[in-house]
Amino acid sequence: MQQNQFDKMTKTPVSSLIISLSIPTTLSMLVTNFYNLADTAFVGTLGNSASGAVGIVFGFMAILQAIGFLFGNGSGSIISRSLGAQDTERASITASTAFFTAFFLAIVTAIISFCNLDNIVFFLGSTKTIAPYAKKYITFILLTAPFMVTSFTLNNILRYEGKAALGMIGLITGAILNIAGDAILMIHFKMGITGAGLSTAVSQLISFSILISMFVRGKTQCVISIKKINLHSKLLADIITIGLPSLFRQGMNSVATILINSQARIYGDAGVAAMSIVSRVFFFIFAMSLGVGQGFQPVAGFNYGAKKFSRVRKGYSFTLTLSMSLMLFAGIIVAYFAPELIRLFRDDEKVILIATRTLRLHCFAILFLPFCMVTEMVTQSTGKKIAASVVSLMRSGLLLIPCLLILTKYRGLSGLQEAQPLSFVLSVIPALYFSIRYFKELPLQDG
Repeated sequence: MQQNQFDKMTKTPVSSLIISLSIPTTLSMLVTNFYNLADTAFVGTLGNSASGAVGIVFGFMAILQAIGFLFGNGSGSIISRSLGAQDTERASITASTAFFTAFFLAIVTAIISFCNLDNIVFFLGSTKTIAPYAKKYITFILLTAPFMVTSFTLNNILRYEGKAALGMIGLITGAILNIAGDAILMIHFKMGITGAGLSTAVSQLISFSILISMFVRGKTQCVISIKKINLHSKLLADIITIGLPSLFRQGMNSVATILINSQARIYGDAGVAAMSIVSRVFFFIFAMSLGVGQGFQPVAGFNYGAKKFSRVRKGYSFTLTLSMSLMLFAGIIVAYFAPELIRLFRDDEKVILIATRTLRLHCFAILFLPFCMVTEMVTQSTGKKIAASVVSLMRSGLLLIPCLLILTKYRGLSGLQEAQPLSFVLSVIPALYFSIRYFKELPLQDG
């Protein structure tokens, strides 16, 4: 199995390999994000306050995802390069260390959050009317936090092994059950926001069970065992530093969500609801590009570890072209039908007015994101920690902070709508610098 997987990752034509790995990752992201949209639509029937609560809790869920992606991508980069060098034992030690550390940190995060629940929901941007809904919803998220976090870690380990299809099974099953749970608990049993939270909790537990079973049943090259944990400072430091771009990306996404919600609440619950809906719709369309990029990551890591540098170059060019084509197509369609899309989630004229212009600006800016995303992924997958971290920080939100503060001060609501799209456009500058530098340093000849 190991030799067959090595041959597949290092000999299959790059374009075919990336497409085959991108299909399950893209489907996973689209279905997961479709759940997010469906959840927003279901909760939207409860009013602006409940709809705003989903956006508030989404910011906290991004923090949990950040922990999962930190250890998933950090370990995954090491795992793919180890498997490329045919060192399976190092890959298993790395996977086990990452999994159990992520689980422990998630427990600590959940306990601290439970002890400061009131402060957290207001810190996330909640208003007094949104807070009761947000507290009910976030309670279920905290109860399942360790399983949610490690599900992201496990899925990324599978993806970096080149077995994204196995991860897809767990994520898609959880998302479908979540949508069904929302319909049953919220509509049939009329449980409201509590039903949405309970549905999320149960589906996360099931998704985790499916993902961990892949390792237990021997479907993977890596073995996850408590006996293989190695908390040696160098290994843990490598996992964390390589995973930092993912932490920055998810963490800054969370900070961005909190900042935007804080500014949006000046315009009432309708403002928070509008920005919440836009973030969900926008991430849904960007998920297609992100899925292609995630399909490229194990290809980059494996072939870098096997010293097949020409395949890394080909993979980068192909991924960038495909991602930009998808974003152009999706952006045009979503921008054209923006008002109709918003109305699906919240039939409120004020919400639609605010969200439509915001979404259209995002659709223009999304054309600039694939270049930043692919550059970040190739540098992270091949262990270039500083370049990946800087590009991730810039793309995910560091540029947003000054844009948001300046534009909202001088342009009010229009500035709020324009801040994030502008930050996306500006993030191309550091990505261009690190891309040129990376390929100058990458050997021209295969090893």
